[in-house]
Amino acid sequence: MQDLKDRLEAQALAEGFSAMGVCRPDAAPETAGRLATFLAEGRHGQMAWMAERTHWRGDAAALWPEARSVVMLAEAYSPEHDPLEVLQRRDRAAISVYAQGRDYHDIVKKRLKRVGRWLLEQAPGEQIKVFVDTAPVMEKPLAAAAGLGWQGKHTNLLGRDLGNWVFLGAIFTTLELPPDPPGRDRCGSCRACLDICPTDAFPAPYQLDARRCISYLTIEHAGPVDEALRPLLGNRIYGCDDCLAVCPWNKFAATARETRYAGAGAGPPRLAELAALDDAAFRARFSGSPIKRIGRERFVRNVLYAIGNSGDRALLGAAEALLDDADETVRDAAGWAVGRLRNPA
Repeated sequence: MQDLKDRLEAQALAEGFSAMGVCRPDAAPETAGRLATFLAEGRHGQMAWMAERTHWRGDAAALWPEARSVVMLAEAYSPEHDPLEVLQRRDRAAISVYAQGRDYHDIVKKRLKRVGRWLLEQAPGEQIKVFVDTAPVMEKPLAAAAGLGWQGKHTNLLGRDLGNWVFLGAIFTTLELPPDPPGRDRCGSCRACLDICPTDAFPAPYQLDARRCISYLTIEHAGPVDEALRPLLGNRIYGCDDCLAVCPWNKFAATARETRYAGAGAGPPRLAELAALDDAAFRARFSGSPIKRIGRERFVRNVLYAIGNSGDRALLGAAEALLDDADETVRDAAGWAVGRLRNPA
């Protein structure tokens, strides 16, 4: 089976993946306990789906009992420029690197399926299932168990030869492939990712409270954001890359090979321009983007928080125009932004 595994890795790399590793479905037994603690403390916030099907989410072996191996694949999307630079351009929108281009779910899944089909051609009679974020699979613990890296203090997967700008995909298979040794934690005494977090979303190293995470607040959280947290969002309107961007292991980061993940090249969009989007314009602009799934109202809410944080009175008109918006949360955000710009103190 080692020869087949070697050829599978060569095929995966040829398809555009950056790294491959293999583990057994039960290779991350600590996952269930960590998930239970996370949920018991309410750190998942409004993400009720995380509390569903926990018997699968906490134990990959239970998801598909016939599986004998999990092939974990990483695809780099490392940025060409420092993603923290836009945070100083207060009239512009900071959008997480992964969401600046095409939706990775579609691209990675198609790539996974091609690799999976190749594997089935080499091993007739075997079976596979492929997963990219759309099933109760804890990809990061499995990727660490498969030797792709380790979960850093920011809880994201971090690889010695990958950095942390990676998407993950999984191929479960009935094949018995030789497993790889698990990744070894190399964070050491570094606290860069913990210390840069604007909202103190890490209660301790290797722990995340999603309720304070800007990625959660701008993407998953419905309704108004706590007023105490709004100023901390800055101009981040979709996700946050701070903890990823400061990781020193990124100096060894794999280079992104997929150009569709990058933005159109026009630079960060203007907040005033985004605030003016109605539903049809929002859907047209973000067609094929992961941003589309949060909907126009939540998106414009985020834009208004950024406008309120900008300190730029030239944006006052953009906020005032939304004071009578049909959506209650947008109206609330517009009122907050107008108040901040009129009375900075």
